[in-house]
Amino acid sequence: MIVVLKHGADKEKQDQLIDWLKGQGLGIHISEGQFQTVLGLIGDTGRIDMDLIASLGIVDSVKRVTEPFKCCNRKFHPDDMVVNVGDVKVGGGNFCMIAGPCSVENEEQILAVARAVKASGANMLRGGAFKPRTSPYDFQGLKATGIELLKLARKETGLPIVTEIMSVNHLPLFEDVDLIQVGARNMQNFELLKELGKLDKPILLKRGLANTLKELLMSAEYIMAGGNERVILCERGIRTFDDYTRNTLDLAAVPMLKELTHLPIIVDPSHATGIARLVPPMALAAAACGADGLIIEVHNDPMKALCDGAQSLRPEQYDELAKKVRRVREVVNE
Repeated sequence: MIVVLKHGADKEKQDQLIDWLKGQGLGIHISEGQFQTVLGLIGDTGRIDMDLIASLGIVDSVKRVTEPFKCCNRKFHPDDMVVNVGDVKVGGGNFCMIAGPCSVENEEQILAVARAVKASGANMLRGGAFKPRTSPYDFQGLKATGIELLKLARKETGLPIVTEIMSVNHLPLFEDVDLIQVGARNMQNFELLKELGKLDKPILLKRGLANTLKELLMSAEYIMAGGNERVILCERGIRTFDDYTRNTLDLAAVPMLKELTHLPIIVDPSHATGIARLVPPMALAAAACGADGLIIEVHNDPMKALCDGAQSLRPEQYDELAKKVRRVREVVNE
């Protein structure tokens, strides 16, 4: 249920209403916009008399929310959420460019890529320290060493770092990571999501390769219900019957999610296509359809990459793409 208060509602009466609702055993999500304040009621609202609340002088309207996701529902929070990652703002008209290698391989590699993507305008550095691989024999990442190398790259370039967590047990290693990524395979690792909900740290939540938008939002709900509202969603392609690309990039998800939720949504064209030459056109399409950012794999020597070299751009290719993305954004914002 949502309760929309009238503009300029008396603060004392507003507090009295909130205290009374909490006394009914409800959680209250308060969203204060420029022109109205919205109270999102979370819990068993079936015994709440809607007509009684609607009759209060400070109340503009009362509506029931039928969707199972509450905290991340735009009805609860009409204005776009802006998530701060260090000094970088994501959402609310702020476009972020995240770039870096699929996996951190060594100091020389991550520093070279970090310098290159920053020079091209990227404002966050991605790099896998823990790598979920289909085969147990493939490179699994440098783990704790990889995170230390990312921190070294951050110290040199100033770029906030983004890396994927695989297990609750690894949380202590991520205390100094700026943006924790939950990969597609862990989108419904609910125990992990619950623990991330206890953190005061932004989370990048990737859509599972066979999951619906509702399931993605319900996973975000797990994090937000725990108290952490700093969630960024990521569309990274879903598995379909097509076999020419690694996945099918569902760009319709971007405007659809914009209707359903206030959370920022970024796009990963690298994992969606699996083919480097397809990354630029899909990245431009994502920028045009309203995405709040891009996360793109860049490697200084893709032919020798230990992971996903086929979908990685060279630094000079990324530089050219970044310029085109900025031009698309200029046109979209006219």
